Amino acid sequence: MNQTMITEIFLIGFQNLEDVRFFIIFICLVLYFATITGNIIIILLVSTSPHLRSPMFFYLSQLSFSDMLLISNIVPFLVHIILLNGGLVSLKGCITQFFFYGLSATTECLLLTAMSYDRYLAICSPLHYSSIMSPQLCLYIVVSCWSLGFIITLIPVLLIQTLWFCGPNTIDHFFCDLGPLLELSCSDVSIVKYEVLSLSGLLTIMPFLFIVVTYVYIFITIMKITCITGRQKTFSTCSSHLTVVCAYYGALFAIYVVPRTGQSLNVNKMVSLMYSMVTPLFNPIIYGLRNQEIKAAIRNYLRICRRT
Repeated sequence: MNQTMITEIFLIGFQNLEDVRFFIIFICLVLYFATITGNIIIILLVSTSPHLRSPMFFYLSQLSFSDMLLISNIVPFLVHIILLNGGLVSLKGCITQFFFYGLSATTECLLLTAMSYDRYLAICSPLHYSSIMSPQLCLYIVVSCWSLGFIITLIPVLLIQTLWFCGPNTIDHFFCDLGPLLELSCSDVSIVKYEVLSLSGLLTIMPFLFIVVTYVYIFITIMKITCITGRQKTFSTCSSHLTVVCAYYGALFAIYVVPRTGQSLNVNKMVSLMYSMVTPLFNPIIYGLRNQEIKAAIRNYLRICRRT
């Protein structure tokens, strides 16, 4: 090829932020440290509290780790971009950022699916729940989620490595997402797009349909409960997970379904910002405020701290 291979990519980020730049950086850092702290608390509580040994909380701790991976992959460089009104990253660094973004997003999708299956068994087949959802099966499911997330994200990364990037070297975004990255390539990207479309369809649509079907059965089972108090108590066991699912898939559909023409590009960046910064904060807030077991574990831990 006659074109020169680019080695660095300039991320534009958000423009015209001179008057509010430091305020936005402050908000980003507050959200970042709040998310890291909240998710670490959940991981520590699940790993140390004997009352949080159920499979649901084991999945929740893995979800917290995935959220920390996502926000740590995006926010530090986002602060750098906002501070300098744009930022340079090497091509390999850009591809690496996309890999960890895809790994966390894919794994979280699979973990949410596993959590919906857990809620389905707990509500629809309570007598067989303990025998089916054994610790061995939980570990196998979690390892499978992370392994599939790694392999499925690695495939497009390896294909991207074979592409030729000849410029321009500017991405109008605040992180290296796949679409903007492929637009910089002067090679044929149809194979990469087809592969990503196929895998993303399997890993978003299929799990989403699975979650919908499980919750249909859950709602049918709940409606069969004659006692209103029993209905409310049973629904409360899955309401936190359902809220997280709605927030997660709502953000994903808004990012990748909203057209990227004209003004919608800024809308896409704002939704991506909400997904990468606000959604990871949802898990500790929702589960911490709505889940009685988590609140009881926190109160117990605070009592122990006061005694010591």
